[in-house]
Amino acid sequence: MVEKMSEITPHEDGHGRMRASDADRDAVAHRLREALAEGRLDPDEHGERLDAVYRAKTLGELAPLTHDLPDTGSATSPPPTDFRSPRPIYGAGRLSDTPATSHSALALMGGADRSGNWVVPGTFVTAAVMGGIELDLREARFTQRETTIWIATVMGGVGIIVPEDIQVRVHGLPIMGGFGIEGDTTPSVVEPDAPIVHIRGLAVMGGVGVEYRPRKHQGDEER
Repeated sequence: MVEKMSEITPHEDGHGRMRASDADRDAVAHRLREALAEGRLDPDEHGERLDAVYRAKTLGELAPLTHDLPDTGSATSPPPTDFRSPRPIYGAGRLSDTPATSHSALALMGGADRSGNWVVPGTFVTAAVMGGIELDLREARFTQRETTIWIATVMGGVGIIVPEDIQVRVHGLPIMGGFGIEGDTTPSVVEPDAPIVHIRGLAVMGGVGVEYRPRKHQGDEER
């Protein structure tokens, strides 16, 4: 489908060895999206090439990803202003100036969840009574660098799934229950400006568990 990178011969002027910018990668990603919409690429091919786009370090590595597609202009022309890069965000890149999409999650003898590309406010409130709540922060963005999630659970459970590029600090109080980070997977190195999430609250005859998991594009098979 795509030529092996070792088979690509950079231009004689060294252009192929030039380091690629984010704008270069976004322009190629936009061309691949158009090719998918036109039926020139199937979803599997599109996914494989898109993965290669954001692994590429040089313009020479980007070139073969669109070599068999119609020329629509300059390979490095900027994408439209409404184009949203599919590149995953990490660390400080999670901070957003957009409004929060949710401020609370409540479950009474039932269940609730928050997941996907949602925006978390500076203070988020969670309450579960004989029910369960799951908060998935792996693709979340934050309005503030430091976020506090307040939790109250009675005979219920709250599970919080976090990625390895944010800091989590647990301050909760368990009463005949549990409150803490599950397993021994806390990352040892985190970007200095990465978001910090404080987990505070009370668990009465219930449990609050924080678990680090890979993100979906990193090969997580479960979710």
